[in-house]
Amino acid sequence: MSFQFNFSIEETDSNATECELSRESQFVSSDLINKGQSSQTSTLELEDREVQTTKANEVKESGPLTSFDISNILNSDKTSNDCLSEQKTLCCKPAIEHTIPQDVSRMLENKIIESSSGLQFVNVSVVEMTLSNSDMYSENIVSKTVTSNSDLISGVYEGGMKIWECTFDLIRYFEDEDVIFRGKRVLDLGCGAGLLGIVALKRKAKEVHFQDYNSTVIEEITIPNALVNCDSVDFNENVEEKPSGKRYKKSEMKAGLLSNCRFFSGDWLHFRKLMQNEMSPIQYDIILTSETIYNPTYYSALHDIFQHLLANNGIVYLASKSHYFGVGGGVHLFETFIKEGKLFHINTLNIHDDGLQRMLLSLSFKDQL
Repeated sequence: MSFQFNFSIEETDSNATECELSRESQFVSSDLINKGQSSQTSTLELEDREVQTTKANEVKESGPLTSFDISNILNSDKTSNDCLSEQKTLCCKPAIEHTIPQDVSRMLENKIIESSSGLQFVNVSVVEMTLSNSDMYSENIVSKTVTSNSDLISGVYEGGMKIWECTFDLIRYFEDEDVIFRGKRVLDLGCGAGLLGIVALKRKAKEVHFQDYNSTVIEEITIPNALVNCDSVDFNENVEEKPSGKRYKKSEMKAGLLSNCRFFSGDWLHFRKLMQNEMSPIQYDIILTSETIYNPTYYSALHDIFQHLLANNGIVYLASKSHYFGVGGGVHLFETFIKEGKLFHINTLNIHDDGLQRMLLSLSFKDQL
């Protein structure tokens, strides 16, 4: 399997609908954070981010950052945020829940299924080709990524159509350490193809929720992937390790374990609010997330998700490269951000040094240690 790593940030369309984002300040002081109690938030008007001039042709690991490097990056971020409040607002994507159609078989029409590491997933190239001829979700993410020659367009597309390699690092860790999912409520955050959540389902999780920024990703990739892996009918005879180019079609499918799943799209701020506003506010025993800390701008929203949606004795499993050129994020900067909040214990589970350095982390509330 090949992986594409061409990170860059595109400025969002200036004609897009603007909205106000209420979010927690970039660094949460320890005296404002109490478990089970919401931190006070400040309402900021955010502007479109400036286009980053450096486009990285691939994501590389730059080695550990020094304390001087981290301090400069953090101070630069804070100064940038102060400037944002004086300019126009940044577009945000309201969170919505996607319903599973009664006729699930139509979700696999004209799709080719591949297999790797014991998991099945739709061929993304075929999906992209299909979507390039239509605009059924009004997102146009395929044409926009082609035009910009980028795997990431901030506020428009966050890479959900690619399967990033750290996902497989985390899957192998679950297998090697025999991580227990049975009876747990699990969130696959920034799910993309949804492979982490699917592994949790296969390991007998009670309920799995999948979240991605783009509705196109959820409808065309995540839900079909969950279906082919969790269908109660034996599906192996229909899987092609090397797709022949023939479009896949199955006349009869059963929802199987999909009844234990929910699917959401939208930004993290609105997703968190949606979950908290349910009649019984949702909290997760396990949150899984892979390659979601590439952009420091999102760290506050990610911390907010962990703080409010993780159960008291819950755990976060996070996979990431040590550093991402072109967007500035990475493990060492994220660890510093988490330690500034003084709410979570962060632990290194594994380090992969073959090529680009990749790391697996866990987070849990300090008062549960």
